[in-house]
Amino acid sequence: MDMENHAMVRAEVLTEALPYIQKFRDDIVVIKFGGSAMENPELTRRTMRDIVLLEATGMKPVVVHGGGKAITARLKELNIETKFINGLRVTCEKTIAVVDDVLHNTTNRQLVDGIREAGGKGCQISGKKMLRAERLVSRDKETGAELDIGFVGKVVAVDVNPILDALKYGFIPVIAPLAMDFYGQVYNINADMAACDIARSLKARKLVFLSDVPGILRDPHDEKSLISSIKTSEVEGLIAEGVLSGGMLPKIRSSVAALEAGTSEVQMIDGRVPHSLLLEIFTDKGIGTEIVEG
Repeated sequence: MDMENHAMVRAEVLTEALPYIQKFRDDIVVIKFGGSAMENPELTRRTMRDIVLLEATGMKPVVVHGGGKAITARLKELNIETKFINGLRVTCEKTIAVVDDVLHNTTNRQLVDGIREAGGKGCQISGKKMLRAERLVSRDKETGAELDIGFVGKVVAVDVNPILDALKYGFIPVIAPLAMDFYGQVYNINADMAACDIARSLKARKLVFLSDVPGILRDPHDEKSLISSIKTSEVEGLIAEGVLSGGMLPKIRSSVAALEAGTSEVQMIDGRVPHSLLLEIFTDKGIGTEIVEG
């Protein structure tokens, strides 16, 4: 492709993006960044650059991140056992200290640095300052007996003021998914559910999950079985069919709650695809699976 044609293609891309830039100007978009995409430094760098581009076009991105693999690696270094029950990390006193350290001093800091390197203004916000939680009760699937999973919490209140203050001054908030109860105890919070709680409280225009799957698949072994759109009224039927199961259930149900609270749409896309965030927001076709109220 010669230089002139290349320039024309770029101009056409910008033209296609224009109505979406106008549509989402001044709107809050919560982005949950996690999965294997976070383990790839180049993909992380590109994603942070794309998030800076969203902010430059007038949108207000808010980033909520995971950090599971980094936490597991640190626990292994310290010879602390990693155990999961019902998809949730069992979190003892030693583990919560490691989770706190990794999320704040490694993962969160790296993402904020990535935003700054791309020319944006990243802002570290600890969930401990804005998320209030209580201990999450997990139960045995067969007997219903309560299981001890330690300091794992569920969010009961969100103080959105730290986020709104950061957005007001042109910062991109990057939030570590930890919370405190009213007595000062720190809890580990599932990052997907934290993102939903934050989006719901902000009444965000969009909630986007960047993970390591193309979206919701009718057949988990066939990427061609991608479901491009799901209405909230269809969710329970898909659960009954077994299409939605396991760790996807709390994410889906929290997403439905966010939609019912005022978020316009939830999108689940493959963060491993370069510029997937821009493809979803700024193109006619979009990618992944959208969940909408209806």
